[in-house]
Amino acid sequence: MNSLSFHEALETIGRSLIFPRQQNILLRNDLAWHFVRLSTAVRDFTIEFSISRFDPEDIRCVRNLMQGVIRALLAIDPDTTLFDIHAVNREQESLGTDQNQRRRGQKKEEQLRSPQEILGLIARRLPNPANALVKAMIACTTDCDHTLIFLGGQHHSLRPSNTPQDLAVSLQALSMAIIAFDEADVVLMDESKLHPAASTFPEVVSLFLFVHPLRQAADNVQALSSKILSMHQNRRSWTPQLPSYPWQKQLNRSNAQVRHDRGGLTAGFYFRTKTQLERTMGDLQSRPFVPSGRKDEALGPQGTSTKPSAQPKAKVLSNMSKTSDQKTIRYQLWELLHRMQGFEARFAFKVVLVTTLLSVPAWLEQSREWWNNSEIWWTVVTVWLMTHPRVSGTFQDLAARLLCVALGAIWGGFAFAAGDGNPYVMAVFAAVFMIPMMHRYTQSAHPRSGLIGCISFTVVSLRAVTDENRSPISTIAWTKGLAFAVGILASILTNWVMWPFVARHELKKSLATMMLHLAILYRSVISKYIYYNEEQAPSAEDIERSEMLEGRLREGFVRIRQLLELTRHEIRLRAPFDPLPYSALIEACDRFFEHLVEVRQSSLYFQPSLQVNTREVNDSLIPYRRDAVAVILMNLYILASALRTNEPVPRYMPSAAAARKKLIDRMEELEVNRTHEGQPRERGARRWADVYRYAFASALTDIVEQLQLLQKYTKEVTGEAGYAAIPMD
Repeated sequence: MNSLSFHEALETIGRSLIFPRQQNILLRNDLAWHFVRLSTAVRDFTIEFSISRFDPEDIRCVRNLMQGVIRALLAIDPDTTLFDIHAVNREQESLGTDQNQRRRGQKKEEQLRSPQEILGLIARRLPNPANALVKAMIACTTDCDHTLIFLGGQHHSLRPSNTPQDLAVSLQALSMAIIAFDEADVVLMDESKLHPAASTFPEVVSLFLFVHPLRQAADNVQALSSKILSMHQNRRSWTPQLPSYPWQKQLNRSNAQVRHDRGGLTAGFYFRTKTQLERTMGDLQSRPFVPSGRKDEALGPQGTSTKPSAQPKAKVLSNMSKTSDQKTIRYQLWELLHRMQGFEARFAFKVVLVTTLLSVPAWLEQSREWWNNSEIWWTVVTVWLMTHPRVSGTFQDLAARLLCVALGAIWGGFAFAAGDGNPYVMAVFAAVFMIPMMHRYTQSAHPRSGLIGCISFTVVSLRAVTDENRSPISTIAWTKGLAFAVGILASILTNWVMWPFVARHELKKSLATMMLHLAILYRSVISKYIYYNEEQAPSAEDIERSEMLEGRLREGFVRIRQLLELTRHEIRLRAPFDPLPYSALIEACDRFFEHLVEVRQSSLYFQPSLQVNTREVNDSLIPYRRDAVAVILMNLYILASALRTNEPVPRYMPSAAAARKKLIDRMEELEVNRTHEGQPRERGARRWADVYRYAFASALTDIVEQLQLLQKYTKEVTGEAGYAAIPMD
């Protein structure tokens, strides 16, 4: 296992722990990229033979813990005013005026009601423990990085300044910082001066929503540090490691070097991630959504039970797919024909077609001798090597491959002519040429050009040695080079003409699919974490499944951004391709997703009071909730359809903001009624719940705002549909 993947991830985590700072989109994208890369690195480690100190189970555990740290950091808003308020409050206290002293003496036993007074109280309690906690987390991540480098045997090349023994000291300092922070937090939450209305002030809530996710991130860093320290204390010697990846999955996986040598890495990852997401979302979509207000069994007009049963799910599943018992010959034939429309069948058809057309001279009597003597069949071999099942190749790839072929043929001719076939002279020429070509093949982003360069040099030089007719070396060089060039042109041009891979077209499709996935995720979060009965609260398994799903969606965003990068290398005849609207649309989708994650995480810390109220109250909210959910889903479906079909977006869309306002107004009305009824409310224990209730409502409002941005950027991509004027009689 190459510990460089962990090293780079921990370096990014360390940069993310610098507070306060402005929101950095590039840094968030780096965190998401390392979240995905860690899974790929661990998979590559467990799929092949290796000699390492790492145990595969330990590596999987470290991967999960490190992804937990990244997930916690993505939930933190780094642009906090906590430390700035602390500095201002310290300056004010240093003035020590009599007026301030009298004001503090008068309010010694009174509750603080204004936001400025509450912020001053927080500034006296939390900044120092929070600052110490952040410094301890940074020290732990740095020492974890150095320890993993030491265990991976790369400390000689990277030369860390710290030693692995420093991790135990940093971990102890982090534990003490956590204890000090918890004590300060408890004192603040139990502060008699803290008015219950503090959780309604946005300035106060923003501070609480910074320190609490920070505290959760500290737990994750502590768990990661403890695991890495345990690995160092129980470190093993260098031992061979057999593949431990499940063999059923190994059949559909390849290691990093194979993926690199095959080429088309970005497209391959994109299509695999797309397939996994569609399979996961298809299973999630098959689950019916039944509002919580209708979960209780009720009686219809004729006294029959209206309790929903499991029948709807079975009906949905029967529409999605057929079980093996239901598959008829007709359905199996459809499956076979549908499979033949996939990329494998298309790739096979293209290779067979080009091979057949290029091999026609070999079957003709008048050209068969020329075909065999000049070895023109290298053209067909080149097509086999250069044709990719997924990507088409760009002009840059075409130019690089033709250049490498020409260099290989010319250098092979020089190698033979310099010493008249002397093997030692040819060996020197081979070393000069093959070393950079092998490096290009095994390490660069264009491996196929390096491969065809190596083959061109080898074929030309060895053919000159074994040629019994003693043909001129120039003839051998240009005939073989021309054969390779024709094969390259045939492979790339065929991929351009027949079922080409166009990144900008796939970009639209991927954004449409991602919007549908966000709609499914939104419905799942609403049903599982918001509108649920008390006895059906989310379980630990539900939370773990949601985190896994969110991880795959983050990987989907990473692949879409990589797809956007591919559009820069494509030539568009109609007009230059403008990536800015697509980039803005990707960021809007990502923010929509992050707000959904915020809603799910916030809902774990409280259950809305109206959810546990009477059934009459719950039933009165169902129409408003249904409208608010349905409007967002409808907008996402319309935008996804517009991107998928490349049709303009309607000018007027259902207003999610209006539907949400109606819901909020109705909830406030019911809340006022509940307050007038004098229902009791806990004091200190409810403050964190109140904070997260505010964050929960704010995130739902942000979702509506992001939906408006999705509409705006989708219209920039596909256009806006107007209404034709109706002629008047």
